[in-house]
Amino acid sequence: MTREKMTQGNHSTVNEFILIGLTKKPELQLPLFLFFIGVYMFTVVGNLGMILLIGLSSHLHTPMYYFLSSLSFIDLCQSTVITPKMLVNFVVQKNTISYPECMTQLYFFAAFAIAECHMLGAMAYDRYVAICSPLLYNVTMSYQVCSWLLVGVYSMGLIGATAHTVCMLRVLFCNADIINHYFCDVLPLLELSCSSTFVNEVLVLCFSAFNILIPTLTTLSSYIFIIASILRIRSSEGRAKAFSTCSSHISAVALFFGSTAFMYLQPSSVSSMDQGKVSSVFYTIIVPMLNPVIYSLRNKDVKLALNKFLEKRNVL
Repeated sequence: MTREKMTQGNHSTVNEFILIGLTKKPELQLPLFLFFIGVYMFTVVGNLGMILLIGLSSHLHTPMYYFLSSLSFIDLCQSTVITPKMLVNFVVQKNTISYPECMTQLYFFAAFAIAECHMLGAMAYDRYVAICSPLLYNVTMSYQVCSWLLVGVYSMGLIGATAHTVCMLRVLFCNADIINHYFCDVLPLLELSCSSTFVNEVLVLCFSAFNILIPTLTTLSSYIFIIASILRIRSSEGRAKAFSTCSSHISAVALFFGSTAFMYLQPSSVSSMDQGKVSSVFYTIIVPMLNPVIYSLRNKDVKLALNKFLEKRNVL
């Protein structure tokens, strides 16, 4: 492997890394490859289909579905940043990634992961307004408000990704070039450092706490008010309808925040990178696949729009 000497000190900087991947067992390589390529294809079709369906169905042009369309876009991009490179690891003996490619993957992974955290929080606020203040919904969640919320979501992702990547560019890796992961994540990279990582670790803790806890608290507080409002509804049919609009979002939030919190909010003395890989698989690969399923199978409006779309195609 080529390395270039640094002008100061006896260190050498790594030009490329080796990704270990999910497992070293040869007998698992092909089954895992087939499984994850199936998951990725389902993710692409599901999320792209959701974006197109919402875009083409006029009765889905509401704030709730604009947010859902953005969530599908984030999931599609997140999976595309991670999965193709991981699939390569199952079919080659040594899966290498250059230093610039690794930093690029880290940047976009962080941007979309942070954006998803805040998008789920924004969706919880949207449900709170829809159920607790239905008469003021069109005013409170106007086009301008939705646009600013989306700008804020993506801005948080870009700011967080920039901070993590810039700090990572300052880290020296010396001769350590084997990443015990299937993609370039912050914590596995910091394990290879031969320079101080104190600033990076503080940054990871602060940003993880902010980007996980703030949307989680927003979601919890929104649903406390939502549940209180639902319980005041007299008819059982009305309560069931209100609960059905929230259940899919609660499922998505629990899956995503549960796995990210397990990865990034554990003390280093407790956490294990092998456990972290399993946790990472959930929020980088499985959750992007499940979100379209969760929101389509449990949503009457989406199923109705899909049926109308398929009927039009049959007529044509």
